[in-house]
Amino acid sequence: MQQVEFVTLDELARHLDVSVSTVRRDVSALEGGGNVRRTHGGARWVVPKSDEFTFSSRDTHELPEKEAIGRACAGLIKPRQTVIIDAGTTPYHVARHLESLTLQVVTNSLPVANLFASHARIEVVVSGGVIYPRLGVLVGPMAVDAFRKAHADVAIMSAGGITTAGVTNSHALLVEIQRAMMQAAGRVILCLDHTKLGRRSVAQLCGLGQIDLLITDSAAPETTVAALRAEGLEVLIAPLGSRSADVTGNGQTDALGPVGEPAPTASEAEPQYEHSINVASWD
Repeated sequence: MQQVEFVTLDELARHLDVSVSTVRRDVSALEGGGNVRRTHGGARWVVPKSDEFTFSSRDTHELPEKEAIGRACAGLIKPRQTVIIDAGTTPYHVARHLESLTLQVVTNSLPVANLFASHARIEVVVSGGVIYPRLGVLVGPMAVDAFRKAHADVAIMSAGGITTAGVTNSHALLVEIQRAMMQAAGRVILCLDHTKLGRRSVAQLCGLGQIDLLITDSAAPETTVAALRAEGLEVLIAPLGSRSADVTGNGQTDALGPVGEPAPTASEAEPQYEHSINVASWD
């Protein structure tokens, strides 16, 4: 139940090889302990109130790889750009490396919004919507509509997997929002650690032609990277523990940062963004 969160009584009975009446009694006992909540025909695992977002536990997976990807991607972002950041854990690591820039960030991620909440030089626009429990992500029609009305220079995205057949996501609820993000951005950067390459998830997000750049880590399977490049996708490899990145596919990429763009100082005047968001139109 901890893995799937909800299960029917019949499924539990089959899995445990006991009767439904036995399962019902056991579920009632667990409900008394506060771990389970009974529903019509089944039971739902209850997360303790002291538990953090599932986002937090997911963020411990492939942590060095996500940090390497985050550094490489952040180095491609220019000051004063408007950047869409989606709700994945890898884009969050990109966000951590953007804190020195003057930016406008548009996001449906509460962790990202919270990260920048006290930054004077980073303006944060939050999409609105319904909070998806424990993931800290805003979903629903309001979130989709917000991104459909937005205009940004770059969208920093994550996904459940990528193959030569395209990009997929394990959360079908997020696909419509991500598509709106991609349509709103002048450039789409997909940030995936090596475990996502060659993997297919539940819901189709897009084809490879809708991604401008894939950034992954040095543990990525060489055959998969070669196959993606053969399809015309530019792939940037972010070495672990390094501030540089390597592109040996299509095009030239400087992952150390935009050339000729001095870092803004604290005494800068009010920043002027390349793409401004008309918040008043988000009705």
